[in-house]
Amino acid sequence: MQKEPVIIVGAGPSGLAMAACLNHHSIPYVILEREDCVASLWKKYTYDTLHLHLDKKICQLPHMPFPETYPRFVPKHQFISYLDDYVSRFKISPLYRRSVESAEFDETTGKWTVKARNLGSDEVEEFKGRFLVVASGETTNPFTPEIEGLDSFPGEVLHSTLYRNGKAFENQKVLVLGSGNSGMDVALDLANHGAQTSLVVRSPLHIVSKDMVHWGLVLLKYISLKMVDTLLVMLSRLVYGDMTKYGIPRPEEGPIFMLLAYGKYPIIDVGTYEKIKSGEIQVLPGVSSIRGNEVVFENGNTHAFDTIVFCTGFKRATSVWLKGDDYLLKEDGIAKQSFPNHWKGRNGLYCVGLARRGLNGAGFDAQNVAADIKSLQ
Repeated sequence: MQKEPVIIVGAGPSGLAMAACLNHHSIPYVILEREDCVASLWKKYTYDTLHLHLDKKICQLPHMPFPETYPRFVPKHQFISYLDDYVSRFKISPLYRRSVESAEFDETTGKWTVKARNLGSDEVEEFKGRFLVVASGETTNPFTPEIEGLDSFPGEVLHSTLYRNGKAFENQKVLVLGSGNSGMDVALDLANHGAQTSLVVRSPLHIVSKDMVHWGLVLLKYISLKMVDTLLVMLSRLVYGDMTKYGIPRPEEGPIFMLLAYGKYPIIDVGTYEKIKSGEIQVLPGVSSIRGNEVVFENGNTHAFDTIVFCTGFKRATSVWLKGDDYLLKEDGIAKQSFPNHWKGRNGLYCVGLARRGLNGAGFDAQNVAADIKSLQ
């Protein structure tokens, strides 16, 4: 008798990890992916200089390490090659251009019914399975905040998902909104390409190096989170000094605590700090409004710009299509329960890669979900 397949929503790294782990247990599955390729964010919507900010040993997916020839911090093109090899090795064949419109559990049959629109034929297709895995990722739909007067801005306005490199912006005055790692990376790339770059920093930030984060995560296995945070803050002060004079205050809470409690990643410096220190990147406060090409900031100052790049993150639409779940995911699509028990819901519902714990967390989730499904069959 053919077992009902596990339905996986999303063919990014989380969905691929889930598929590989199910494959490892010989559990049938189907993957629904709204784009026309796996890892579409990496392949179609990321900037050229993107690298994994953490050691490759932490970022590898289950059952397949990175090649030894890969550098410690893997660049975008090699990570994409790794994912393509991963798909080939585990014979993963997603159903592409399927946009999920609803997923609902049927108490009578004990199965999930998922309806997805085939973007090629425009027909709604129906899939049924005993288990449903939400692996659609933390970075789903680009988010651009509403700003008074934005529609009056005459220059180019783009989200970071449309930014590739700074070649076209040489000698332009460019404003980068958003001071997460993507914002910092984009600002650095713009400055390296000769753009007059300004960066909006609205809230306090921790700035650390790649090695600081690596050793912090290693030490977390042996000493308390509070001690690790104390050490990281001390090292950050030693290396980067007092950043408040550049417009970047340091938070009162520690970097690892903020990551685990709020999903707020510390800034992993790859060269932006030196550009800020030298004045090549100007740090500005939050934006109040826009009047034509002039941007009004919260301190009352105004500056003119040619281009605005929004590095303002993403929103998730899970709550729109997932019906009847009040346990697994919050309204914003992030896992509701605390680590390490965040991945399992009710009625055969699971999530992978939605706990703000990166690629390592997605692999952890996928292995746990596959083992749990195996035990229930």
